[in-house]
Amino acid sequence: MKQLLLGLLRTNPGSLKHRVLRAGLWSTAGFGLSTLTRFGTNILMTRLLMPDMFGVMAIAVTIMIGLSMFSDVGLRQSVIQSLRGSDPSFLNTAWTIQILRGVLIWLAAVCVSIVISLAVHVGAVSTDSVYAAPSLPYVISALSFTTVIAGFESTKVYEASRSLVLGRITKLDIVSQIAGLGSMLGWVLVDRSIWVLVAGGVGQGLTRTILSHFWLPGTQNKWEWNNSAVHEVIHFGKWIFVASILGFLVNSGDRLLLGVLVNSSVLGFYSIASLIASSLEGILSKIMGDISFPAFSEVVRERRSDLQRTYYQFLGPIGAVAYFSAGFFMIFGERLINLLYDQRYAQVGWMLELLSTILLTIPFRLATQSFLALGMPKLQSYIVLVRLVFLFVVTPVAFHFFGIVGALIGIVLSHFTAVPAIVFYNIKLGLFNARKESYLLLFVPAGMAAGIAMKLIMEGLMAH
Repeated sequence: MKQLLLGLLRTNPGSLKHRVLRAGLWSTAGFGLSTLTRFGTNILMTRLLMPDMFGVMAIAVTIMIGLSMFSDVGLRQSVIQSLRGSDPSFLNTAWTIQILRGVLIWLAAVCVSIVISLAVHVGAVSTDSVYAAPSLPYVISALSFTTVIAGFESTKVYEASRSLVLGRITKLDIVSQIAGLGSMLGWVLVDRSIWVLVAGGVGQGLTRTILSHFWLPGTQNKWEWNNSAVHEVIHFGKWIFVASILGFLVNSGDRLLLGVLVNSSVLGFYSIASLIASSLEGILSKIMGDISFPAFSEVVRERRSDLQRTYYQFLGPIGAVAYFSAGFFMIFGERLINLLYDQRYAQVGWMLELLSTILLTIPFRLATQSFLALGMPKLQSYIVLVRLVFLFVVTPVAFHFFGIVGALIGIVLSHFTAVPAIVFYNIKLGLFNARKESYLLLFVPAGMAAGIAMKLIMEGLMAH
């Protein structure tokens, strides 16, 4: 951190390096605080609510994410990558598309909730399945209205991302999350049901949308439809659309599959383990999406030959953190869960240790941001498709023979199937350096050593 701050002081305030470092500080600090808030909220709510409620909410959120991804035309990516990304007409057209998309998602979610109710009514869904939970259709319908609210969010958020000015966006996210927590605490005072979690989502979304218009600088949005802007968005976004659909099926397929295979409590355990493992994954993914993609896009626009150097400037710290954390949680995960949760959640421990191996694949995902910056979003689709096929073919088979352990191993292995394809395209585009990749792997045993040391320290403290 000290070297990072010194680097900031030595760079030109308007340079790409300065903006990247400054954005990195804001993004890392903000997401770190956001993760702590979310994690603390999760621990608090596990004390107040039953495990099966987290399973039902996991399916409802997954369905909402799916509908959002199935309608994603890459508005944010278009604004960041396009030469017209600062044109008010382009931004207003993007805002109009965003509003229409939010309404359509809401209507689609209501239809999905009706279909689920009918499926349960005619006996098409097993009574042991999470989808048979009586509250699920109502939760989906209520939670889906947040997409209408989010549709009115200002494109000033996109403008700030394009310019790598993330300070106010970070503050916006933190304040919105605090508002969501406040909504949950207010609701739990009168009703300890799953609607506590729904209230948090609605409160957070409403706060973010309102503040995006008044807190951020940029173009004041109004209803506008520019045909050339629509054409550009659709032309660039068609591969984003495909990648988003595949990405949803891949990233949420684990919950969709487990929702059919296991009961609400087991899915709740998995959701908590996944939350912890994905917290670090989330902050690194946020850095890659919020910082590396705009930086790569600017490098490609100005000097394509610098892309590999810029790529490894990002990959170094991302790989070090991901590999070290993977090693640490593979050793210390179960003990961590025993410290944080009561005995009802003991199964979360071994799940966390297994899922933490997924962190080993995170550094390779940075390449997909360079593919987007190079105007090659279709490569992302090809990579995700490989992982998708493996996930939906192997996981159910593994569950049939080995139960929940087999299913989780299948989920983990699906993440690694994309690595060979990513390496292949990186070599083809001149972005791969085997020596630098090898050095980063040394952080895995370092993390494992830290996990062993922490276990010994904890055992010593408990012995006394």
